[in-house]
Amino acid sequence: MKHKEGLFIAAEAHVELTTGNVIRMLRELKGWTQKELAERSGISSTNISLLENARVDIGKKRAEQLARAFDVHPAIIMFPEYEAKEIHDAA
Repeated sequence: MKHKEGLFIAAEAHVELTTGNVIRMLRELKGWTQKELAERSGISSTNISLLENARVDIGKKRAEQLARAFDVHPAIIMFPEYEAKEIHDAA
């Protein structure tokens, strides 16, 4: 769909990202198992699974550990809905 001025309009989001979704997506993009992420982050593989399945809250410390392992800013992990909104608003 084109906008009046000939620019494309950003598509509406169809899926809301959760912290667990982001962790799983980043892990899979790296080609890592939960065990590998556990070794790289210092978080047990049990807790990685719980985080990915939204069974526990992430907390600042875990977000920082995961961010270091993935080499991303902690906000990407802790606030996926905020980051998605900022990206949408900038489009």
